[in-house]
Amino acid sequence: MNSRPTVYSILELAIVAQGNSMSETFANTLSLAQRAESLGYERFWLAEHHNSDSVGSSSPPVLIGHVAAGTKTIRVGSGGIMLPNHSPLVVAEQFGTLGNLYPNRIDLGLGRAPGTDQATAQAIRSDFMQAAHSFPREIEKIQQFFSPANKKFSVRAPVAEGVNVPLYVLGSSTDSAHLAAEKGLPYAFASHFATAKLFDALKIYREEFSPSAALSSPYTMAGVNIVVADTDEQAQEMFTSVLRMFIGLLTGNRQPLQPPTAMTAELNQALQHPTLQQMLKYSFVGSKETVKQQVRDFIGQTGVDELIAVTAIYDHEDRLQSYTLFAEIMKEINAATVPVTQREQGVC
Repeated sequence: MNSRPTVYSILELAIVAQGNSMSETFANTLSLAQRAESLGYERFWLAEHHNSDSVGSSSPPVLIGHVAAGTKTIRVGSGGIMLPNHSPLVVAEQFGTLGNLYPNRIDLGLGRAPGTDQATAQAIRSDFMQAAHSFPREIEKIQQFFSPANKKFSVRAPVAEGVNVPLYVLGSSTDSAHLAAEKGLPYAFASHFATAKLFDALKIYREEFSPSAALSSPYTMAGVNIVVADTDEQAQEMFTSVLRMFIGLLTGNRQPLQPPTAMTAELNQALQHPTLQQMLKYSFVGSKETVKQQVRDFIGQTGVDELIAVTAIYDHEDRLQSYTLFAEIMKEINAATVPVTQREQGVC
């Protein structure tokens, strides 16, 4: 078990529930960020996905501005910008602008995947594969554009130069772990859906980490699916919406997030499929006590510095309540991990 508190944050996909418009979805996103801020969440990240009926977060910089304008203290950022889809210069300009508008609150998480299907990736950028192979160099370009020293070069992003926007490497494989370690950047692993390489990636990152101007020691983050309700039964019913969403991803049946139902025999059978079991391995579903034990075990096994919770629940009020209960869980776990002598001395 960590002897230090574990930071807790949110990854938001702006999930579109059946019957909700995009504008209602974005209003709910802001409502959630405001609740998260009041509950002590560290950061609120927006994902990048395209060509999906159930995900509204296709333009993270726009949503980041929307959320940052409606909050005051919580960090807001990308989880992440899928860099091969974009020009590094434009990304630097966008996030430099955000960093000027909301000083010391903007994060720039960068990923290599397209965030969509191959046909859509090609529609976004015809040379996507070439850009994906250039991912390490593209990160270096962004770092250069944010550097005050870039003023002497002919190609500049003046709005970004010297602006404090921390970079994070996102990944779901060991390749990203090697890269984050080499560059000395914080590392966020997408274990909320890509679970197989989590422990290998964390080990590689920690063993190979090279201190940098950005970070003196390794910093690890892991995504987890969280559904918390008053009872295990209520949480399991809410989770059926998530199950249907993942089944739709695997079968190509794209549709908005469906209302929860009883756990049917059909859903139970689908849940036994090895692919679905692997994808949802780090899904913590149940009452507060049930999820607390699951989360405590996960932190103990991984030693991650930060958990990023992903919660796809059909009803907005139920989702707010789930995140409220999860914040309570994290505060209780953190209170228990700080040595008693420190608690007595008021260190925490």
